[in-house]
Amino acid sequence: MRTQVAIIGGGPSGLLLSQLLMRAGIATVVLERQTRAHVLGRIRAGVLEQGTVELLRRAGVGARLDREGIVHEGTMLSTAGGMFRVDFKARIGEVVTVYGQTEVTRDLYAAQDAASATILDEVSEVALHDLTTEAPYVTFQRGGEAQRIDADYIVGCDGFHGPSRQAIPRDKRTEYERVYPFGWLGVLSRTRPAAEELIYANHPRGFALASMRNPTLSRYYIQVPLTDRAEDWSDAAFWDELRRRLPAEVAEGLETGPSIEKSIAPLRSFVTEPMRWGRLFLAGDAAHIVPPTGAKGLNLAASDVHYLSEGLIAAFAGDGAALEAYSDRALTRIWAAMRFSWWMTSILHRFPDQTDFDQKIQEAELRQLETLASAQAAMARNYTGLPY
Repeated sequence: MRTQVAIIGGGPSGLLLSQLLMRAGIATVVLERQTRAHVLGRIRAGVLEQGTVELLRRAGVGARLDREGIVHEGTMLSTAGGMFRVDFKARIGEVVTVYGQTEVTRDLYAAQDAASATILDEVSEVALHDLTTEAPYVTFQRGGEAQRIDADYIVGCDGFHGPSRQAIPRDKRTEYERVYPFGWLGVLSRTRPAAEELIYANHPRGFALASMRNPTLSRYYIQVPLTDRAEDWSDAAFWDELRRRLPAEVAEGLETGPSIEKSIAPLRSFVTEPMRWGRLFLAGDAAHIVPPTGAKGLNLAASDVHYLSEGLIAAFAGDGAALEAYSDRALTRIWAAMRFSWWMTSILHRFPDQTDFDQKIQEAELRQLETLASAQAAMARNYTGLPY
């Protein structure tokens, strides 16, 4: 099989890249390890930066997002001293949109199907070859048969555990990582959201987040030790602990119900450099992982795709400058988002060795955020997304 761009990974970043390239007349093939049902069953992020929204519109998949997405002009933060709001629209004139990653993926699948895209799922034993030559190729197994794709370029959108990053020689890449000593226990429930906007809560018992997917579907998180298992937590125990950590006025009106999905996600910060090796390019979780505190995971993947699609489209038109600059351009934005996610995580969570002094410092940091317009503007700019 021959194509111009072989994309490993059929999640939102791989599908979005394929969609943008195909609209520019560039042929793609997408390889995905899982079934489509499995990909659509993943429960992931739901806060989209304005840049991500605009990119989805440009890709031709913004119609349902524009109809069903919930625009948020700010967010709430809760501390021992009470709850306050950061108004993004008032501070910097920007907003975010709540629209689940599952829905983004569903829209991308529909658009790719309409374009007769080649998406091969349930592939295994994916291997990348001759990446530093002008004739790279990918081999894999599908349906018990060995197959091969020859391409001009290969893009790894295959997540943290995929083969693409590992195809870059270990002595040619540098990895930076911080693993946090806690996880997020998340529950999805068919209940009315606790508030009209997200609530990030700093509490001596640990962090909590009240989020939503739509007016009847809520997503909640509480910080838990890494030793906990999701099955250790009954629905009743989860709701009781969430109430303890949310502001009293919110907890009193909290609507509860059976969990649709319950899982624990560990938190880590991870970046690999560079994001290119020969004719292989990395995008999304294959190159970086951020704690979910700053809602940057899907948004960073989208900005990678923005830079990479620009570079590939220009390269096929005869100008390779943007493609040469891809890794540096993407990493500049990635490290800025990494800093913001680290900062949000550090001021909102209870760390195992944290003292009462440390708790007071967190509260002082949050008090400055509550009282200083400049601090709110800085948070608003980073939360709604730095410009591409």
